Amino acid sequence: MVTDPARDVDEDSGVAVDGRPVSGAEERVTYALHKPAGVVSTVRDTHGRDTVVDLVPGGARLYPVGRLDADATGLILVTNDGELAELLTHPRHEVPKTYRARVASPPVREAALRRLREGVELEDGRTAPARARRLAPDAVELTIHEGRNRQVKRMLDAVGHRVLALERVRFGPLSLGDLGPGRHRRLSPAEVERLRKAAG
Repeated sequence: MVTDPARDVDEDSGVAVDGRPVSGAEERVTYALHKPAGVVSTVRDTHGRDTVVDLVPGGARLYPVGRLDADATGLILVTNDGELAELLTHPRHEVPKTYRARVASPPVREAALRRLREGVELEDGRTAPARARRLAPDAVELTIHEGRNRQVKRMLDAVGHRVLALERVRFGPLSLGDLGPGRHRRLSPAEVERLRKAAG
């Protein structure tokens, strides 16, 4: 039994974990996925709901990068690259994420957009300024770089517009594009590199 976590091993070391020989490093893969409503952003769900990793077939042990609420849709990344996931989700890297929301109580007025752009006071503190623009009387596009729980919904609620539907359309330099709900695609090495650069 080796208890030193810094001990280097490779496939020639004869080392096994839980009876399985250690093989070469698993290939790092990252997928863009269009999460449909009702699918949860976890690896497993205790209530038996579909998860984002269920939608990406393959042998790699994947996990989502960040979260989207179960009722939200749009772009989420799924990867086995822990270093990349940490870069993209740590608040200090300020990777922007863009959402489109359909809201109640239209029209969305300039005063509400201005408050979003200045930062909104929430129960867990003031948010960083967001980029905000009106797409229609009842639709807003919001770009934030924080990752607080249900942040977009809470920000819009704070300015008088309850969210009826929410979709993430960008994550850093990646856009959802024409990827259909429930569909996924593997990111190219160049796209992964652009994500790394976006995280500084």
